Amino acid sequence: MSMTRYVAGRLAQIVLLAFLASLLIFMFSRALPGDPATLYAGPDASPETVAAVRASFGLDEPIFVQYWRWLTEALQGNFGQSYNSRLPVSELVAGALPATLQLAAASLVLALMIGLPTGVISALKPGSKADYAITTYNGLALSIPGFWLAILLIILFALVLGLLPAGGRVSIFDDPAGALRTIALPAVVLAFRLSAVLSRFTRTVVLEALNDDHVLTATAKGLSRRAVLTKHVLRNAVVPLITIIAVEVAELLNGAVILEALFGWPGMGWLSVQAVQTRDYLLLQAILLVFVLVTLVLNLLADVAQARLDPRVRTRRGALR
Repeated sequence: MSMTRYVAGRLAQIVLLAFLASLLIFMFSRALPGDPATLYAGPDASPETVAAVRASFGLDEPIFVQYWRWLTEALQGNFGQSYNSRLPVSELVAGALPATLQLAAASLVLALMIGLPTGVISALKPGSKADYAITTYNGLALSIPGFWLAILLIILFALVLGLLPAGGRVSIFDDPAGALRTIALPAVVLAFRLSAVLSRFTRTVVLEALNDDHVLTATAKGLSRRAVLTKHVLRNAVVPLITIIAVEVAELLNGAVILEALFGWPGMGWLSVQAVQTRDYLLLQAILLVFVLVTLVLNLLADVAQARLDPRVRTRRGALR
């Protein structure tokens, strides 16, 4: 299967999945308790006023008519007006998305800096003290809940030691040092678990690569350990690592919801909590849809990278169709 055909097929799948996800998101938001028209009009509004608000938002129309109107407008970048703030939803999302992407990027870089080297070291020295220490770290990182670690770090570094702020966000363009201080705690919490996942996965794929026939043959021919590691082992480990990184980045974005609320980080997670609390359906729909689209795009990029690095991926998936 050619690369162009493969990418076209994956794009078609993403369009279908995005459509189904948008339908589920819309139905889910409508199943939440509360009447947005009443919230928008205010608690003292008359029934006539509430009915007028409901009609102005099209909430009195059949549910699938509402969905189709919302979908067609969303495709044009218009997600409607927030019931709570009365601001355009697209404006609110555009203001919060960069903060979440910044936090996710910082967490990913930190997790990669920890997870990849420790995974390689653990695989090259199985059963050693270093392997035991890394395995212990991974076990702790995977067993400690993120919100518990966040609270612990806030108490220690913000309240007791006073070294870092307990929350908030500072623009890196206004105050680079302040930006690093505000992002440090949430980035560490998000990277903690991810670094363990990457470390364990890297250890597994490197161990498998070390036992491949061509690696054993290269070693038997006298190729140096460093050359075997860089030219054969790590090269084979890249393809599966791309997949796990894409999956975990999507998990990273989902995990940011609670942590952004804890740290007062004004990103998509914090905004989604506000949307749920105020029954702001249009805002919640837009946030969930953006999360879904980001996840789908990440998976697409991972699949394309895999197919580019290993043409057998295209062959296998083409044979399944």
